[in-house]
Amino acid sequence: MTDQENIVFTEANDSNQQLADELAKKQSQLAQMNLNTPPLERADLQYDISSIMNELKRPGMQVAAWGMTKESFQLYMNAKRWEDAVRCCDLLYQTEQAASITALGNGLWLAVTYPIDPELSILMLHNLIDDTPNDSDGAAVAAATAHYIADMRFEGEKRDSTMFLTLNMLSKVAERHSQIDSQDKFNMWMQRLELNDPSVFIKRLGMVVDAIVADTWWYDREALRAELPVN
Repeated sequence: MTDQENIVFTEANDSNQQLADELAKKQSQLAQMNLNTPPLERADLQYDISSIMNELKRPGMQVAAWGMTKESFQLYMNAKRWEDAVRCCDLLYQTEQAASITALGNGLWLAVTYPIDPELSILMLHNLIDDTPNDSDGAAVAAATAHYIADMRFEGEKRDSTMFLTLNMLSKVAERHSQIDSQDKFNMWMQRLELNDPSVFIKRLGMVVDAIVADTWWYDREALRAELPVN
């Protein structure tokens, strides 16, 4: 092992030990909670513990992280803390368990429906792109939606910089989807897939999410839709 490899190995061990120490501290805090502990306080702590477990990736930890995060997700949903619920779905997806794709679908619906942190919404859409075959239109509608969200939910320089990133995301999807390698071909590809019309591609994204979830919804979408403000 070279000196450089030794340094990297040592730093990794130090980092893991710090995570393990932080995990032990937070698990002790969780053990001290009781029935009188506010539900959201418990949800926050369980999410933090699950994040550390998933990062450490020690045997059994990701399974434990799934169960704890799913409980936090429900607590956040009960409190209508949509952004925190989506963060839980992202973490559930990262644990790479059997139902992680279901978690992604449930989180995507919330991330697009509610005006949460747009960076989190775009992250969830990027997760979908990563989990979609190259020749599937699902990645294209996800990238188009990310670009649309960047346009609608950001302002000023942040809007410009994020739209540059989401346009790059769209370009990479176009390249892998149809071997697009020029601006003219890109424009034609956008038109062919109707990716310039939000009323079309967002509806298509909904169909992709429906297919992912396969009726395994963790909440009542109709009830949530009924509570949305009328435009």
